[in-house]
Amino acid sequence: MKEKIENVLNRLRPYLLNDGGDIEFIDYKDGICYLKFLGHCANCSMMNVTLNDGIKEALINEIPEITDVELINDELNTLENEINFFDVNIDDDF
Repeated sequence: MKEKIENVLNRLRPYLLNDGGDIEFIDYKDGICYLKFLGHCANCSMMNVTLNDGIKEALINEIPEITDVELINDELNTLENEINFFDVNIDDDF
């Protein structure tokens, strides 16, 4: 299963890399594929569109065993990104 998932992700990966991002396969269990966005994709405002309309659609259409795709969110990474966002916006205001 991992090889099937990686093959689909490898075909989609160039589009993510082009925007400074990437995607990592984490796990597959009970029909659910768990992924993690990396780089710019990890904090992009369009990440849900990319996931649902691109990656999830491709995985479910090409691998019938997959019934859903979920993102694993690295909470520490998310918190750091939010702090950096506010630091930049605060600095811009002063």
